[in-house]
Amino acid sequence: MAEARMRWRWIAVPVLALAVWAMARTGQTPQSPATPHAAAPTASPTPTPSTTPGAGSHTTPSPSSVYDPADYAAQVRDHADKAGIAPRLLMAILYNEAYKPHDPDLERAWQRHKPDAAFGIANMHRAAFEETRRGRDFAGRKWEELPDDRDLAIEAAAWHLHDLSRRLPARWPASYSRDELLALGYNAGAGNMLVFARGVTPGAQAQSYLDRLHDNWGNAGKAVAS
Repeated sequence: MAEARMRWRWIAVPVLALAVWAMARTGQTPQSPATPHAAAPTASPTPTPSTTPGAGSHTTPSPSSVYDPADYAAQVRDHADKAGIAPRLLMAILYNEAYKPHDPDLERAWQRHKPDAAFGIANMHRAAFEETRRGRDFAGRKWEELPDDRDLAIEAAAWHLHDLSRRLPARWPASYSRDELLALGYNAGAGNMLVFARGVTPGAQAQSYLDRLHDNWGNAGKAVAS
């Protein structure tokens, strides 16, 4: 019985997300499904290239739930270089944050259900974006634009990592590399990053994020090298 209840919880989560997405698409309250199965939202089979504001001479695939971080290698290299961070780190973070569908309508529907949800392919929270955009080329852009403009999401993530890097001391007793600490800071916040740098062991969530970064490190390196 306990196992059956656990399976129902795992099924209910995507059903709830799809129900919220349906409300955003139709403006109506969907009927409760007769079975714990729901069809996934229809996604474009392949991204269609389009020019994105601030993207420079390269093109950015139009947002859809069909998403591969490697498709954005040019933008990652460009923005990482300007922000003075490692392109491989930025790409690995995009891989880490690719755990959920990045369809703009679905993101906004989920945000209505959970107001503190993050936006864009880099999963940036409003407070982090507001702090990061100050004095930058994208200072006039809004957090609400992140789901529709993936180049902006990558640019903001790059400069957020830049700001986190500036907060690190010249040396720290913990055995983490700079990139590992920046990833932890991206996930858990600057304050926790500094605590981890002093040698405090990360909690389960932060450690899981770091483990996924290690898992994605190889693919990230191949993506930015191509």
